[in-house]
Amino acid sequence: MGESEADKDRMLMEIERECLEVYRRKVDEASNAKARLHQSVASKEAELAILMAALGELNLHSRIQTDKRSISLKDQLSSITPLLEDLRTEKDERMKQFTEIKAQIQKINGEISEYSHLNGAAIDLVDLGEQDLSLRRLNEYQAHLRDLQKEKSDRLHKVLDYVNEVHSLCRVLGLDFGKTVSEVHPSLHETGPEKSTNISNHTLEGLDKAILKLKQERQTRIQKLKDIMASLSELWNLMDSPEEERRQFRTVMFSLGSSEAQVTESGVLSLEIIEQAAAEVERLAKLKASRMKELVIKRRLELEEICRRAHIEPDTSTALEKSAALIDSGLVDPSELLANIEAQITKAKDEAGNRREIMERIDRWLAACDEERWLEDYNQDDNRYSAGRGAHINLKRAERARVTVNKIPAMVDNLINRTLAWENERKLLFLYDGVRLVSMLEEYKISRQQKEEEKRRYRDQKKLQDLLLTEKESIYGSKPSPRRTNSFRHTNGYRANGNGSMPATPRRLSVGSATPELLTPRSRSGRQNGHFKEMRRMSTVPLNFVTISKEDTMSYASICGSEPGSPPQG
Repeated sequence: MGESEADKDRMLMEIERECLEVYRRKVDEASNAKARLHQSVASKEAELAILMAALGELNLHSRIQTDKRSISLKDQLSSITPLLEDLRTEKDERMKQFTEIKAQIQKINGEISEYSHLNGAAIDLVDLGEQDLSLRRLNEYQAHLRDLQKEKSDRLHKVLDYVNEVHSLCRVLGLDFGKTVSEVHPSLHETGPEKSTNISNHTLEGLDKAILKLKQERQTRIQKLKDIMASLSELWNLMDSPEEERRQFRTVMFSLGSSEAQVTESGVLSLEIIEQAAAEVERLAKLKASRMKELVIKRRLELEEICRRAHIEPDTSTALEKSAALIDSGLVDPSELLANIEAQITKAKDEAGNRREIMERIDRWLAACDEERWLEDYNQDDNRYSAGRGAHINLKRAERARVTVNKIPAMVDNLINRTLAWENERKLLFLYDGVRLVSMLEEYKISRQQKEEEKRRYRDQKKLQDLLLTEKESIYGSKPSPRRTNSFRHTNGYRANGNGSMPATPRRLSVGSATPELLTPRSRSGRQNGHFKEMRRMSTVPLNFVTISKEDTMSYASICGSEPGSPPQG
């Protein structure tokens, strides 16, 4: 009040200017606030875009763009802020997952070392840093981790298999397992919660080389031990070592009979066992040298026994007397002499095996000859038809013996044919106790034929004697004269019945009855040699299978020489 118009105008102008300044300031502040809101929204949107790109949340960005057109900046900011916080939290969790996976990958890579074909991809993944945190990338990391874990598991199983094989080989060879695997890698033997087994390629290669070396050592020791045990077995047999001395090496002998992979007995191939076996061989070798003469004699007797059973003539170069004299004189090494006898034993066994079939046939023939002799003795027994104890058994045996005796000629012919075939096949003569078997059999056939001829003559002579006696009795009567009675008296236990070689009791004639023995072995147990020697001796002497007593000859001459019509004497 009381102000001039000029003052009023000036005051109004100032108020107006102040208002304008306030308005302008408010407008600037509003503009700045809006700009800050725009900047904040833009920065948050940029961060949100980065997070969404890193996390792979692409669908979320399109939804934000749609909402932005219809709401204010403050609303936009208020809607972006919680979403941004969620993405930040998700990023932290995703980063933690990536960190854990990367740590596991790096750890496994460190265990496998840089030789794995998977490690290059793993290094590329780690170098990417935090730019890609999407689920797709996380899945790739997880898949790669699973591959590494599988490879680690496979390697671990392979290492354990190698270690178990090394342990088995060391146990068989008697070696220090801990020292062997520690030379490959200390972690293979040192176990603990903080120590893991090394599974690198270097360890696998080292274990593979160690196993190969142990297998070669096993093969070498097996061959060495086989050679030692072969010598030991030979010495045991030569020295007749008792079972107590052999028992300590029984497990070794059993193991050596198996394949290399089956030799699993603990310490069976240790150096200690090999040294013990070698020491035993050395001990027995020294004992063998001191008992060489006894061994030579023993093996020579064994050779002679083999030859005796096979009816082979033993080599005379190593005869007992000759061998003993050579050893005593020192002219020959006993070991060489023993080796010579061993070779002769082997040869004799082989020859006995080649002769087995024919020897079995000879045994059957000799058994038939034994039955023939028994039948002859049986037929000469006056009481064979008596009702005594066991008579029926002898009758049955006699029937079987007659069947067997009838087969003898065929058996001999078959044996001759077999022997000739054997000789033609081997271009050798089949000798039986030094004499050709075919010659013996031919002599036997001739002697048997001569025996049959003598038997026929005997029967014809008996018939003639009976006929002449009948004629005399019809002429002079049935009462014998004293001269005839005396002339027909027999001193060998036979009746004066006009047949000096017939037994007192009438009996049925059979093959070989009432005749002397053929030149055949009397038994199968030790008399064959005597039989064949007797055959060779008798083959040069005239055969006389039927001997007529002098009195029978005189009676026959008196009967034949007396004329009809002469008076009886006496």
